[in-house]
Amino acid sequence: MDQPTPATAGDILMTMRPAAFIDRDDTLIATRSVTAGTDHVGDLLDPRQVELIPGAAEGCRLLSQAGLPLVVVSNQGLVARGRGGLREVEAVNDRLRLLLREVGVELAGLYYCPFHPLGRVPAFKGEHAWRKPSEGMFTAAAAELGLSLSSSWAIGDSPRDVVSAVTAGIPPGHAVVIGKGPGIFYRDLVDVAKVVLERRRQEAAE
Repeated sequence: MDQPTPATAGDILMTMRPAAFIDRDDTLIATRSVTAGTDHVGDLLDPRQVELIPGAAEGCRLLSQAGLPLVVVSNQGLVARGRGGLREVEAVNDRLRLLLREVGVELAGLYYCPFHPLGRVPAFKGEHAWRKPSEGMFTAAAAELGLSLSSSWAIGDSPRDVVSAVTAGIPPGHAVVIGKGPGIFYRDLVDVAKVVLERRRQEAAE
């Protein structure tokens, strides 16, 4: 009986897929606006308050239909600060998954970091390799899901989203911030998705 041929490094690289890494808070779901006037602005604790930002559903659908796995990467330092627990974070995440599923989008993965260097909860106080602007969530997702960081994209609402993505190995030109950019204003996730898809077509043709 023939012996199976061992996979080469090239074979493995060929099977790795590009993905779209997307920040959660104020990129996919509104947090600052729905928590305004509270003592926990930006920290969303109640899944009943979870709302997709305008354009988020359609942007995710465009990226997903183009064959890009969607991976959410999110700092959740509210756990370390004692604002809420892992249960609240998971409940909000579950609601996000449900809202996206209702529009035909399945997340390939959802990663979050509950640590914060100024935390009050001992178990989560301190820096962590997963906390953006570090790259740990990106590299962990890539290893677990078989993703190619060098051909992936990252989308967020803060410069630290770009820093973490680029540190992980995503090309600087593939890391974008909604509302800002090098000469480009991205209004919402739909705008970004259209640019991503056009750039992928251009790169495939080169």
